Amino acid sequence: MASHNRRPKATHQAPGGRHGATPVAASGVGPSDRKGVGPGPAPRTARDPRRRRLSMRFLLPMLLLVALLAMLMLRGYVHSEILADHRIRPEAATNKVPDRILDGGPVIDTRGGRTSSLDVPDHDIVLTFDDGPDPTWTPKVLDVLKKHHAHAVFFVTGTMTSRYPGLVKRIVAEGNEVGVHTFSHPDLSFQSKKRIDWELSQTQLAITGAAGIRTSLFRPPYSSSADAMDNLSWPVTEYIGTRGYITVVNNTDSEDWQKPGVAEIISNATPRGGKGAIVLMHDSGGDRHETVQALDRFLPEMQAKGYTFDNLTQALGARSALTPMTGVNLWKGKAWIFLVQASDSIMDVLVVGLAITGSLVIARFALMLLLSVIHARRVRRKDFAWGPPVTEPVTVLVPAYNEAKCIENTVRSLMASEHPVEVIVVDDGSADGTARIVEAMFLPNVRVVRQVNAGKPAALNRGLANASYDLIVMMDGDTVFEPATVRELVQPFGDPRVGAVAGNAKVGNRDSLIGAWQHIEYVMGFNLDRRMYDILRCMPTIPGAVGAFRRSALERVGGMSDDTLAEDTDITMAMHRDGWRVVYAEKARAWTEAPETVQQLWSQRYRWSYGTMQAIWKHRGAILDRGPSGRFGRVGLPLVALFMVIAPILAPLIDVFLFYGLVFGPTEKTFLAWLGVLAIQAFCAAYAFRLDRERMTHLVSLPLQQILYRQLMYVVLLQSWITALTGGRLRWQKLRRTGVVGAPGGPVSAQRSGSGSGSDRRTVA
Repeated sequence: MASHNRRPKATHQAPGGRHGATPVAASGVGPSDRKGVGPGPAPRTARDPRRRRLSMRFLLPMLLLVALLAMLMLRGYVHSEILADHRIRPEAATNKVPDRILDGGPVIDTRGGRTSSLDVPDHDIVLTFDDGPDPTWTPKVLDVLKKHHAHAVFFVTGTMTSRYPGLVKRIVAEGNEVGVHTFSHPDLSFQSKKRIDWELSQTQLAITGAAGIRTSLFRPPYSSSADAMDNLSWPVTEYIGTRGYITVVNNTDSEDWQKPGVAEIISNATPRGGKGAIVLMHDSGGDRHETVQALDRFLPEMQAKGYTFDNLTQALGARSALTPMTGVNLWKGKAWIFLVQASDSIMDVLVVGLAITGSLVIARFALMLLLSVIHARRVRRKDFAWGPPVTEPVTVLVPAYNEAKCIENTVRSLMASEHPVEVIVVDDGSADGTARIVEAMFLPNVRVVRQVNAGKPAALNRGLANASYDLIVMMDGDTVFEPATVRELVQPFGDPRVGAVAGNAKVGNRDSLIGAWQHIEYVMGFNLDRRMYDILRCMPTIPGAVGAFRRSALERVGGMSDDTLAEDTDITMAMHRDGWRVVYAEKARAWTEAPETVQQLWSQRYRWSYGTMQAIWKHRGAILDRGPSGRFGRVGLPLVALFMVIAPILAPLIDVFLFYGLVFGPTEKTFLAWLGVLAIQAFCAAYAFRLDRERMTHLVSLPLQQILYRQLMYVVLLQSWITALTGGRLRWQKLRRTGVVGAPGGPVSAQRSGSGSGSDRRTVA
C-alpha cells in the first residue's frame, strides 16, 4: 500500500466512532501487499519527557502476556505438572527412632520437643481418607458417612483442595476433620526444610480459602504405621512438630488402593479384639468404587458390634484440630482459591479456543486448497478468456513520497511494458528530489504531477483526474513490474462485470530471513487467499502494489477515500458494494520491497491491521443490504472476519499449548501434534509455491516462521485491537527504502527512452 507519507492530521477513529476495525492475519493472511508507510509512535524528544513513558498500546499486550504466562504456570503447579517430585525412598535403618515411637500409637506428637504417641480408645474407629478431595469419589464417601451418621478425617492435598474447594467446605460442614497431606504429595525425606514449609503453608492456604479454617493434623505421603518410621522419615516428623502439627499415621490399612475386592477391604479394615483403630482408606487417586461399597457395608456392621466412628479429636477427647480463620489470612486463602479457579477457567477457555482455532485452520486450509485448485484449473484452460483481448492504452498511477532510491527502477520497468501505457508519477511533496529524478530520465509518456503532501488517497485521486485513459493501474513507488504485468492485469476487463483486478505481488528482497518469511506469507497466505476469494466473489483487498480499476467504477464509488488507513481494502469493499466483480490475475506479477527490519515490519503490519479493522467497520452495513452488496456483506465480511480476525488472534494458542505441553507434558504427544499442524501448513505452502512456480528452498525457514514470525504478527494484531478499543490514534511513518529491487525487464532501450524533445513529458504543478 504504498510508499507514502501521511500528514499528521491523517488519524482515525476507533470502532465505536465513525470507523472501525479488523486485523491482518498473523498466520499469513493479510489484506494487501501494502508497504511503505506504517503507523508508529511519534519520535521522542528531550523536550517532551512524556514521550518516554511506555505507550498503553505496548503496555497492555505485555501485561496480558505476563498475566497469561503466570496463570499457566499457576495451573501447571496446582495440577502437579511442575515442581512435582515422585521419588520414593526405600526403607532405611531405625536405630535413630525412639523405641516409644516405634512401639507406640499412630498419633505422634513432637510439638515443643515432645516425643510421645497416642492410641485410639477401644471400640473407636477413626476412618481416614487420603489424597482427596476427588470430584467423583469424595461426594460418594461423604454420602455414605452421612447415611450412617459417621465422621472421618480427610487428609487432603493442596492441589486437589485448590481445584475442588467446595468439597473441603462440605467435609468440614458435615462435622468431619481435615488434615494436611502436603501440596503435591512428595516424599518429604527427599525435600529441604524450605520445601517442606512450602508444602505445608500452601496446603493450609488452600484449606483456609476453601473452608475458612486451619488444621493441626498432618499425614506424610507414603506413610504407613508407626513401626515403619525410620532414620529418614523420623527427622521429618520431628520437624513437622516444630511447625505445630500432630503427625497421624495408621495402625490398620484397608489396602483399598490395591482394589482387592469389597470383602477383602472390609476384612483389612476391621480391628482385632475390639481395639480402636485408625483405618487408612483413599477417596482419590483412581477408581474408588470398591472403597465406597465396602464403606457402606463396613459402617453398619461395625456399629452393630458397638463401634463408633468419630473424627480424631473426638476419639481422643481433645479439642478440635480445626481453628476458624479471620482477617488477612482468610482473605489470602480466598484470593488463592480465586486465582486457581481463574487459572483453570482460563485453561478451559484456551482449550475451547484451541478447538476453534484448529477447526478454523483446517477449514481455511481445506477451503483454500479446494478453491485454489478450481481457480487454477479455470484460468489455466487453453480456451479460457475473460472476453475480447484488451489492447487499449492504460494509465499507470505511481504515487510517490521520498522514493528517490526506488523510483527510477519503478518507472523503467513500466517503460519495458508489453502493453501501451501512460505513466503519471504523483509526487506527494517529496523532499528528496523524487520528481526531479523522474523528469531527468526524459522518458516518453511519463508525466510528473506535483502536489503538497496530502497523503496517498489524495495523490491517487489527483492522478486519476489527470489520467487520459479509462483503465487505471495503481502501483507503489518502490515496486517494479515485469514486461507482461500490465497486459495480464487488464485482460479481465474484457468482462464488463469486472470493476477491479488484483495482481500477484511478490517480495523482491527475499534473501534475508525476515524477507524469506514475508515471501512465504505472500505466496502462501495472500495469493492462495486471493484465489479462494476470487471463486467466492468476495475479494477483500486489491493490493496497493499491483491493482487495476475501471475509471468509471472508481468514479461511481467516489474515488479513493481517506476514511481509513487501508484505502486499498476500503476501495475494494466499496467496489463489491457497488455491484462490481473483483478478480485475481495470477500472471500479473509485481516485485515489491518488503520491510527489512522488525521495527519496519511492525509499523507496516500495525497499520495494515488497524486500517483493515476500520474498513470492515465502515462497510458493516453491507450485512443488511440486498443484491451484490448484501452478498458481500453476508459472505465476504464474515469470511474476512473469521479468517483475518478470529483465526489469527487465536492462532498463537497452538504455540501456547506447544510451550505448555513441552514444559509440563505430555511432551511427546504435544510435539507430535505440533508437527502435524506444521505438516498441514507445509503442504499448503508447497502447493502455493508450486502454483506460483516458486523455488521450494525458501520453505526451509517455515518452522522458524511459525514459531517467531507468527508471534510478532499476533502481538501486532492484539495491539491494533487495543488501539481500536481504547480510541487510540495512529501516526503515519515512512519506511526506509533501499532500492534493491531492480526492474525485471532490464534497462530501457534508447529507442523507447530516448532523449527526444520531451513533448510527451509534462510536469503538472
